[in-house]
Amino acid sequence: MTNIEIKILPMVYDSILWMAPKIIHYPKKYKFSIGDRIINTQLELLDQIIDAKYATSGKKKHFLRKANLLLEKLRYLIRLSKDLQCLSIKAYEFMSKQINEIGKMVGGWEKWTSEKSRKSESL
Repeated sequence: MTNIEIKILPMVYDSILWMAPKIIHYPKKYKFSIGDRIINTQLELLDQIIDAKYATSGKKKHFLRKANLLLEKLRYLIRLSKDLQCLSIKAYEFMSKQINEIGKMVGGWEKWTSEKSRKSESL
């Protein structure tokens, strides 16, 4: 298990815990559309990270790429929430930093996995 694997799961989990109460305060017209999509995207991201953690080396990359795609969707949903004034600027900044940090970790993990599989192929 890599250091990234140990750090990334709690970060994703904590981002869900932090965001869920914020969604409760979204205006009704956005709570069940954008709000639900944010939480569902975060939960799907958590699923992909767990799947990557337990996948064989060859399959990790698939789950990590899916996680990157979910992070990109999440970036836009959070930005949309800010633009619709569902999130404060401060909350938007915090969540954006969290998403970027998680993205760096996913990218690093994906790179490490690729390098590891190349080394094992050359042996």
